Amino acid sequence: MNPRYTKVTLLLEIIGILLGIIFLIPFYFVFINSVKGFADILIDAAAWPQEFLFSNYLKVWDIINFPRAFWNSLIITVISNIGLVVISSMAAWKMVRTPGKFSKILFVLFVSAMVIPFQTVMIPLMKLGGTLNLTNSIPGLIIMYFGFGVPLSLFLYHGFIKTVPIEIEESARIDGCSQFGVFWRIVFPLLKPITVTVVILNTLWVWNDYLLPLLVLQDAELRTIPLATSSFFAQYTKQWDMGLAALVMGITPVIIFFLFLQKHIIKGIAQGSIK
Repeated sequence: MNPRYTKVTLLLEIIGILLGIIFLIPFYFVFINSVKGFADILIDAAAWPQEFLFSNYLKVWDIINFPRAFWNSLIITVISNIGLVVISSMAAWKMVRTPGKFSKILFVLFVSAMVIPFQTVMIPLMKLGGTLNLTNSIPGLIIMYFGFGVPLSLFLYHGFIKTVPIEIEESARIDGCSQFGVFWRIVFPLLKPITVTVVILNTLWVWNDYLLPLLVLQDAELRTIPLATSSFFAQYTKQWDMGLAALVMGITPVIIFFLFLQKHIIKGIAQGSIK
């Protein structure tokens, strides 16, 4: 074995470990301070707690009605993902398999939509949402997520579908398979890596989104976890002990979900980038 190569590999591993520790520091502060009293946080936020106050979590559970907020976030995230996967995959497949100027222009328009800042369309969106009765409604919020999430999802599917051999589809058509049958029975199962990637990315976005639900949802019963957590941070009062406990409860499900499927992200994006 090349000694120089071994030293370089060891150095890279050390750098990777240090970077990992740096990225984990915020999680340390959040968890440690979530089991402290408010006074202890003000005294020394970095110190190890003298007593773990898991009662903070029980209080937060009741104060923000965590089961309701969790259910709202779960419903919004799951339905948004299902819709984005179905719409984006079918649209991307149709564009790839129907080459022409119209498909190219349509694809460019979708990709261009990704660079438009949300703040520039925020006010017109709320006016249109009010006109169509989409505000203060979970279905209305989900429809808006469809609009904002399709461009990136379609872009990822578009690149991946180019790697699917068209001969497989032609063979299915010769055997009498319909157009929808070709997609759902032949093509869509082959899109599993990029589908997992799309689901993970959109889950992280929708679950943690704050601004759009804040604009759309007014009733307390409709609050998502980020909205419910923000109630601990008013203009003059910041309940850090309660707020951080709520934050831990909110991010734990999505972290578990991410760790369970994160190996598919690089695989899906790498394969989707091949033409």
